[in-house]
Amino acid sequence: MSTKEFRQRVRVDIENHIAQVRMIRSEKYNGLDLAMLHALIEAAEWLRPQRELRAVILSGEGAAFSTGLDVASVTKAPAKMFAAFIPWSKSDNVFQRACWAWRQVPVPVIAALHGHCYGGALQIALAADFRFSTPDCKLSVMEIKWGLVPDMTGTLTLRELLPMDVAKKLAMTGEVISAEQGLQYHLVTELHEDPVAAALAFCDTLVEKSPDALGTIKVLFQDNWHASPKRALARERLAQLRILLNSNQRRAAQAAIKKQVAKFQPRKLPH
Repeated sequence: MSTKEFRQRVRVDIENHIAQVRMIRSEKYNGLDLAMLHALIEAAEWLRPQRELRAVILSGEGAAFSTGLDVASVTKAPAKMFAAFIPWSKSDNVFQRACWAWRQVPVPVIAALHGHCYGGALQIALAADFRFSTPDCKLSVMEIKWGLVPDMTGTLTLRELLPMDVAKKLAMTGEVISAEQGLQYHLVTELHEDPVAAALAFCDTLVEKSPDALGTIKVLFQDNWHASPKRALARERLAQLRILLNSNQRRAAQAAIKKQVAKFQPRKLPH
């Protein structure tokens, strides 16, 4: 096992090709201060180029996944807050990148939720590919409580899952819903008494699949979800051609014929 810690806010443990990423500010219910936001970005960017990585589980230590933005902490340093808000010639700012960076990790990312998942924390979870949650976890698009709008990629990720009227209702009211309601709304993928254990079991099945196919599926679906048919079909063709020229595809096919578990080489796709 290898371990790396970021800004005393996020710890990453990698074992058997699976990274467990934990927010470790449990005394503050993993509230999102600027250090936490930067730590999440740095952890995602550290994981992204690792070709041996197959899956990521994102969770929070203590009583909650995260209660969202630590408003008291962030507003104590207004200059740093406004600096973090500016994209500085990039397409996103620090608040947005803390979420979107997980979309750019080219392996499946599972958010394991418990306790509370409010505001910015929910937007981080929505940027994961899957959300496994305890049935009693509480969820909320809570920015309206502070007179704010969801601006940590929520307007992008919510549109993938909800009709617009439902997304508007949750954002306009800040209604706190249970994970069971979240499952009905498609905000939650699955309910489990122990979502981290369930995520690990899921990852064990993923590591038996071609890492190049998994990474390409993630990117292809994300790019094509709102693309025109012409562009989507062209991307499909190109993606499949790259897969067919990839040695891990041949390893997967040979293992399937022999009814064996394939031994894959480090991921090469997506580039």
